[in-house]
Amino acid sequence: MPARTIFRSDALVVDDYRCAAARGDAPYTELHRDFSLSYVTRGSFGCRALGKSNELVSGAVLIGRAGDEYVCTHDHVEGGDHCLSFHFAPALADTLAAASPIWCAGAAPPLPELMVIGELARAAAHGDSNLGLDELALVFAHRFVALAAQRTRGASDASARDRARVVEVAQWLDAHAGEPLDLAASAARAGLSEFHFLRVFARVLGVTPHQYLVRARLRRAARRLAQDDCSITAVAFESGFGVLSNFVRTFHRAAGVSPGAFRKAALGDRKILQDRLARAL
Repeated sequence: MPARTIFRSDALVVDDYRCAAARGDAPYTELHRDFSLSYVTRGSFGCRALGKSNELVSGAVLIGRAGDEYVCTHDHVEGGDHCLSFHFAPALADTLAAASPIWCAGAAPPLPELMVIGELARAAAHGDSNLGLDELALVFAHRFVALAAQRTRGASDASARDRARVVEVAQWLDAHAGEPLDLAASAARAGLSEFHFLRVFARVLGVTPHQYLVRARLRRAARRLAQDDCSITAVAFESGFGVLSNFVRTFHRAAGVSPGAFRKAALGDRKILQDRLARAL
């Protein structure tokens, strides 16, 4: 997979991965050479590792453990995917609990508490934020460890057809997150009954359709807050939140700060990073 290194130090490397694999391209076995966390910023792909199959969509995280083999697939998508990948040197990985079973999970679903930090890192990688990628990578990693220790996710036993349906609907939700959407519309898109769609979606991605939609809206809002200076109200409505107070409450719960404070962080205020890191340690 083509990668561009955008930060390097003795303890940390940050790569921008852009995969252009098409449906039908033959997958091949790869090796995780270090401990890594790859935040999916766009697109989707499948990953088989450690006897598990995972579908990764925007906001999800590919988990790498040094020495593990994995196979990435693109059986049901076009256009490839983009990932922001944080690679940790052995000494740093040890401080992040490298021996923990959380590194055997293979992948993590979109989690709001991680996505808001991931979007800050994406903004920094594109030159839209004055924050340091090394700082954001550490905050992201510490938050991941804390969250992953609280969550477990079994392997999905969904059929290939259901996996394809779910990933395609997830990408549709990403594209239309700013619009009024409900379970009925999503299920109709998949060609399934609402009850069956709800079960299959949660089984494949680890979150319900509504949770994924809210997180897609949060991801969109975080990206807007980091990139431009439009009003908080405009960001809320354009991201799909019909009520400003609901947006502020939901965003604060995910980020730990208000949308306004998050914007200040994107502009270089490091207090959000200090607070995040202090809570994680």
